[in-house]
Amino acid sequence: MSEHNGNSDARRQVLERLRSDSRFVLATHENMDGDALGSLVAMHGLLTALGKDAPMFIAPSEFPLPHEYRFFALENVIQTSPADIGERTVIFLDCGNIDRNSAQVLRDGAHLLNIDHHHDNTHFGTLDYVVPSASCTAEIVWDLMNGLDFSPPPAVAEALYIGLITDTGRFMYESTGPRAHEMAAALIQAGVDVQCVYRRLFEEMPYAKLDLFARALARVVRHDDGELTLAWLDAEDFHAAGAEASYSEGIVDILRAVQGTKVAALIRELTAPERRGERKVSLRATDDDVDVSAIARAQGGGGHRRAAGFSTALEVEQLTAFLRQEIAAQLHPAPAHA
Repeated sequence: MSEHNGNSDARRQVLERLRSDSRFVLATHENMDGDALGSLVAMHGLLTALGKDAPMFIAPSEFPLPHEYRFFALENVIQTSPADIGERTVIFLDCGNIDRNSAQVLRDGAHLLNIDHHHDNTHFGTLDYVVPSASCTAEIVWDLMNGLDFSPPPAVAEALYIGLITDTGRFMYESTGPRAHEMAAALIQAGVDVQCVYRRLFEEMPYAKLDLFARALARVVRHDDGELTLAWLDAEDFHAAGAEASYSEGIVDILRAVQGTKVAALIRELTAPERRGERKVSLRATDDDVDVSAIARAQGGGGHRRAAGFSTALEVEQLTAFLRQEIAAQLHPAPAHA
């Protein structure tokens, strides 16, 4: 996106790679969200239309996909690194880093194109095109399509639209700018059925997900005059509700909406047998007074200033103490000594 500061040269180089290279592999971060999956599918649609060989890498651990994304018709998916990886250009989409990511098996590609919008991106590519001012990675992919004079067919437009509305919180997050609305208008003109997408993403909730929400909301605890609003789920909660791991998505956003909250946190125990005892922490900030990505980075995670996460072996009590300490350090820093 040529409008964004300091990225015109990287954009030009990415467009040249997309035009000239013939063999790719596409990847995104683990625990795929709407922007990750939408960007992946859209880039695959673009390169396929250009006659490129561009399979999507999705690790076996990512399946089944979250309930709301299973309508995606995923074609040309690989689950292991191709034998000729050293001759392919690998495009990482929406990846802040690849060190704690199943996609790291692709780091031996001939070229690594890192296309992302996270401000804390580690710039791991041989070519980094990171645009923090973009509302989502899908917005960057859409702009690249414009640079190639590619008009997305309805299925590709829908993938981009899903990336856009999920990462902007349905156009409510602070990342939403005029460009996001321009993109939405163009995608609707390209054939996106807004009502259908909205219904599939947000209204066809399995009952087990509602049961899981109820269990989490029954455990809400507020600390430090409400600055931290926290809930937690253990593996037994998922089992008792008959819920999949992805069903916890959305709980932390309810916590953030509570009046007086500065940071909302959902702690959930991972249910995969090989990861029992490990917990995933999702963080949301209500404004810029607290940078939750800095808190997440302290535990090896990352994300955005107002939305971030990490995985840890810490117990709930230890995590609560850690979060309270980190939030207080940002909101109430100790006065500097003379």
